[in-house]
Amino acid sequence: MLLALDVGNTQTVVGLYDGVTLADHWRTTTVRTHTGDELALMLVGLLELRGRGLADIDAMVVASSVPQLAVEYATMSRERLGGEALIVGPGVRTGVALRVDNPLEVGPDRVANSVAAHAQFGGACIVVDFGTAINFDVVSAAGDFVGGAIAPGLQVALDALGDRAARLQKVELVAPDRAIGTNTSTNVQSGAVFGWAGLVDGLVRRFRAELGSEATTVATGGLAPLVAPHCDTVQHVEPWLTLQGLRLIYERNG
Repeated sequence: MLLALDVGNTQTVVGLYDGVTLADHWRTTTVRTHTGDELALMLVGLLELRGRGLADIDAMVVASSVPQLAVEYATMSRERLGGEALIVGPGVRTGVALRVDNPLEVGPDRVANSVAAHAQFGGACIVVDFGTAINFDVVSAAGDFVGGAIAPGLQVALDALGDRAARLQKVELVAPDRAIGTNTSTNVQSGAVFGWAGLVDGLVRRFRAELGSEATTVATGGLAPLVAPHCDTVQHVEPWLTLQGLRLIYERNG
């Protein structure tokens, strides 16, 4: 079985593939100081929840936004799985050309998203990934990554607002019943959910105009199910898009 890991700045999404089927998945907190042994312990615990163990893992593919954890996962794979993990980065065959000023700046999760979106939907695509930051990944009709945008993540923005504005308490992150809030909580919720939906729609419309194409737009990431239903331009929500891309990249390097 293939273990696919999307290591973000805040959370790590783990997927277990049996062929092309996502057999299990987990979401955990990313701890930047974890060693390879601690990462192995975390994975063993997750696998045991489903009656599995490291012996069930044949290979591992990793996209890490935290460089030091990429090193630790590589070490863990050698020592605990007896083989080299595929760490998405320079030199790895992805099938996606990076048509940007500095390809080395492009995060491996964005590459995986581009691979999966183009494989699933074909043609020009836009991926909106709701993570610590909101990444907008733009893929041409030919399947090339041509750039995008990065905006502050919703939870990051809310945390900053609560820390910097003395009269604004932290609120539950849900969509209010209407845009015009009638108390502090619903005011903040409206600005967060509907405001970020407007941000998404505004950028996607600009991307489509520049592409000259009604590019298929897909949302992914932890907060996609909250915000995407309020976006006019998002056509699909795919929670495991990055994991799908990692599986495809692994197959292209087999």
